[in-house]
Amino acid sequence: MEKDKKEKKEKKQFKAESKKLLDLMIHSIYTNKEIFLRELLSNASDAMDKLAYRSLTDTSLNINRDNLEIRIDIDKEKRKLIISDNGCGMTKEELENNLGTIAKSGSLDFKKLYDKEKKDAQDIDIIGQFGVGFYSAFMVSDKIKVESKSVDSEDAYIWKSEGADGYEIKKGKRKDTGTTITLSIKEDTEEENYSEFLDTYHIQSIVKKYSDYIRYPIKMMIEHSKLKEGSKDEYEKEIVEETVNSMIPLWKKAKKDITEEEYQNFYSSKFFDYDKPLKTIHTSVEGQCSYNALLYIPSHLPYDFYTKEYEKGLQLYSSGVLIMDKCADLLPDYFSFVKGLVDTEDISLNISREILQQNHSLKLIAKSIEKKIKKELETMLKEDRETYESFFKTFGMQIKFGVYADYGVHKDDLKDLLMFYSSTEKKLVTLDEYVSRMKEGQENIYYACGESTDKVDNMPQVEGIKEKGYEILYLTEYVDEFALQTLTTYNAKKFMNVSNDTVDLDNDEEKKELEKANTDAKDMFEVMKKVLENNNISDIKFTHRLKKHPVCLTTEGELSASMEKVLNALPNDNKVNAKMILEINEKHPISEKIKTLYKDNKDELEKYTKILYAQARLIEGLPIDNPTEISTLICDVISEN
Repeated sequence: MEKDKKEKKEKKQFKAESKKLLDLMIHSIYTNKEIFLRELLSNASDAMDKLAYRSLTDTSLNINRDNLEIRIDIDKEKRKLIISDNGCGMTKEELENNLGTIAKSGSLDFKKLYDKEKKDAQDIDIIGQFGVGFYSAFMVSDKIKVESKSVDSEDAYIWKSEGADGYEIKKGKRKDTGTTITLSIKEDTEEENYSEFLDTYHIQSIVKKYSDYIRYPIKMMIEHSKLKEGSKDEYEKEIVEETVNSMIPLWKKAKKDITEEEYQNFYSSKFFDYDKPLKTIHTSVEGQCSYNALLYIPSHLPYDFYTKEYEKGLQLYSSGVLIMDKCADLLPDYFSFVKGLVDTEDISLNISREILQQNHSLKLIAKSIEKKIKKELETMLKEDRETYESFFKTFGMQIKFGVYADYGVHKDDLKDLLMFYSSTEKKLVTLDEYVSRMKEGQENIYYACGESTDKVDNMPQVEGIKEKGYEILYLTEYVDEFALQTLTTYNAKKFMNVSNDTVDLDNDEEKKELEKANTDAKDMFEVMKKVLENNNISDIKFTHRLKKHPVCLTTEGELSASMEKVLNALPNDNKVNAKMILEINEKHPISEKIKTLYKDNKDELEKYTKILYAQARLIEGLPIDNPTEISTLICDVISEN
């Protein structure tokens, strides 16, 4: 008798290392205290899965799966949070092995056995792999009691612990198979409000967040207010038992059984966006890496999309349990606007189930999702042009960033999703559509850059190209030209900025005529270049590219004026300068004027040179270094004439 008493009261030490290990689990492994409830509910679900699996081959168990459930009870006065299940329970030895040894997992052992036998277990999911999740409860409780009765034992046993000092096991009085975990919630401190884990609605919200799709009902007593019978304005409290989890994930249902309204309601409730998404993508993949995914393309940009605060990523579930709220690895940056979730069993989690280990399966899932999104966008472009144009106006910049980023690694995957405004179509067109109607013998895809389509349309360099009958793409976002320069070509056609000095649409006779005019004016241009020697002008010449306009700026090389503006607007001290060429319309009266001034009045030619250069910069949208001087010169010229 004395021996039995001694055995009952004997405190045992944890077999795995020490208080240091338990402290590590409680304070380092888990970054979020509310995770403890997810872990305990997952353990309860595992216990019922094990029981259901065993009942397939052991008819003596006589288990009705419909009766399996989890209960959560709260005793605010005694500061107790109680989680109960009617799963397989644990024997004394299992309590000793599974709870007495940190990082010893019965679920992992069971999963190995299940994988080995490959029996029909009706999709049994065991996600408890490490045996440390249970100890996360010590983050919020200073004492834990576990009472359990196994299907393999006539006796129930109680396991108690107050932390790393050890634990004790003694016989219990539980009659039914299953496990009850009682947490003594810590007292509040200045830093931590532990009482929130005794609040019914807070616990309910944690269940909805992490464990909404556990396959068994999670029941709680919920307080409601109802109108008193016979009264119009008096209410009374009513406490009813409710199932607080959904159990069946929407994404695991067959598409044919889901209405558009259900998809919309799920999107609104999950992502707090009450505008209808442009596209819903529901997919299920089986093979080398299996997963279910429910993805949404929003109809508008999140308010913080282009801020540091925005976090991309999909919700990641493992067997219906939320593992990560924002798994960035599942989406490339150029599809970062996509919202949704992925549920898979084929991933390796770290010890806390909070952070993914980098693994091959995750990369396979991410690649598959990327291809699926791209395919859906291509289908939208082909079959629902209006919706795609709406998408591109909202998220097109992100696609362009994707072309340009990472040194163009993804450019071939994204080029057919690009759209730009067309000078001839007066609407957004794809690169394929542009190329399909190019003139015979046309080697270049022409584009022009500016702040708006109207400003681009009025550029001096544009009018000559349009008059020759060539289509021009109007680039109005700062990333546009960088994206096209990264592509370099499309269907073997080179991209060409209409402001590049190599653009030449003259016939042979016109070329000879222009060459002679420039040769004759060579000395005059040398004088003019000397006037502008501090203005980064590499050349001055006559041109035929202009029609009504007297002057324009072109650039030499790959760095254009628009790219110069973008790069110099960046917050750094490394400024760049495009090689500018001042081109003067050889057919415009201004050409004869400067020729006359070169012969008769070189001082006046200097004024005209500065004014023409300033005019060209203004047209290009570039700043003028000396606006006061230019204003004075213009007034002088006007008064003289």
